[in-house]
Amino acid sequence: MLKFPDLFFVLAAALCLGQAAWAESFDLGREATPEEVAAWDIDVRPDGRGLPVGSGSVTDGEEVFIEKCAVCHGDFGEGVGRWPVLAGGQDTLAGERPVKTIGSYWPYLSTVWDYVHRAMPFGDAQSLSDDEVYAITAYLLYMNDVVDDEDFVLSKDNFADTRLPNEGGFFMDDRHKSPIFARTEVCMTDCKETVEITMRARVLDVTPDQAADEPADETMDQEAANPKSTTLAVVPEPAASADPGLVTMGEKLFRKCKACHQVGDGAKNRVGPVLTGIVGRPVGTVEGFRYSKPMAQAGEGGLIWDHKSLGAFLADPKSYMPKTKMSFSGLRKQEEIDAILAYLASTAE
Repeated sequence: MLKFPDLFFVLAAALCLGQAAWAESFDLGREATPEEVAAWDIDVRPDGRGLPVGSGSVTDGEEVFIEKCAVCHGDFGEGVGRWPVLAGGQDTLAGERPVKTIGSYWPYLSTVWDYVHRAMPFGDAQSLSDDEVYAITAYLLYMNDVVDDEDFVLSKDNFADTRLPNEGGFFMDDRHKSPIFARTEVCMTDCKETVEITMRARVLDVTPDQAADEPADETMDQEAANPKSTTLAVVPEPAASADPGLVTMGEKLFRKCKACHQVGDGAKNRVGPVLTGIVGRPVGTVEGFRYSKPMAQAGEGGLIWDHKSLGAFLADPKSYMPKTKMSFSGLRKQEEIDAILAYLASTAE
C-alpha cells in the first residue's frame, strides 16, 4: 500500500507524463535545450551547492540595500507599510505575535541568497549581479546580529560556515505517519459527546489604526506620555572621560544610524533629527524637526536624554515610547548601547 508521500509523487509523475503525452499527441512544444534548462537551474542548496563565484561586504550591501530594497523593507529591514520585516524578531516565535525574520525564523542562509537572487527587487527580479546579492545577504546578516563586523565579506568560500539562529528549529514533516492516515472509516457526525473551546486564534491586527495620510491621534496613552525605563535596559552614567576605544566603536556602530541621523559640523535634519550633543539635552528640542506627538509631549513633560533614558530608548524604541516615529528596532547588546552613547556624548565636545 502506498503511503501518502509516495502516492503524491506517483500522482505527480502520472500528471507530468500525461501532459507530455497530450502535448506530443497534438504536436505541441519541444524538448528544452541545455541552455534553457541551465537558465532555470539557479537554485542554491543549504550546503552552498549552486552558488556562483562572487563576494560582497556588509558595507557594500548597505549601499545596495538602501538604493534598491529600502523603499519596501525600510533602511533597517523594519518593513514599510505592509511589506515584509527582514530584521529583528528574536525570541518572539513563542509569543502571541511572532515576528518571522531572517534572524528569528529562517533556517538556512541559502534561502536568503536564493530568494534575493531569484525574485528581488520587486518588479525587477534577477537584475542584481551575483556580487550585489552576496553584499545584500551580508548586510542582512549584519542587521540581524548574525555577524558583528561591518567589514565582514560573504563569499562562496565561507557561505556554508555561516548559520542562521533558528536552523535547529526546523525538522522533517512526519505527519504522514500519524494514525489519522491509517483510519479506514472517517467519522462525519456526532463524533464527540461534548465540544469544548480550549483556545482562540490570536488577534492578527492587520488593519492600520489610521490612514497613511491622516494625522496622528490627538490622544495618546499614559505609557507614551510618561515613558518608563525601569523595565528596560538601564545604562549607568559614564565616567568623566569616556574610553576612547568605546567612542571609536560607537562611531563605527553609528553607521546603522546615518540613514536617518547626522552629527557634527554642518549636520542637518533628515528622516530623524540631528543628534549632535543629544546626551543631556531635553527631549524633542532640535530646531526645525517635526517630532511625533509622544516625543513632543515627553519633552514638554520634562524628559531629558540622559544615559538612562537614552539607553532605554536605544534598546527598544517602540516599547520605551509607543507611537514614536523611530523605525529602528533597537540595539540588542549592552556593549553597543554603551558605545553609541559614548560616541554621541563625544559629539558635544
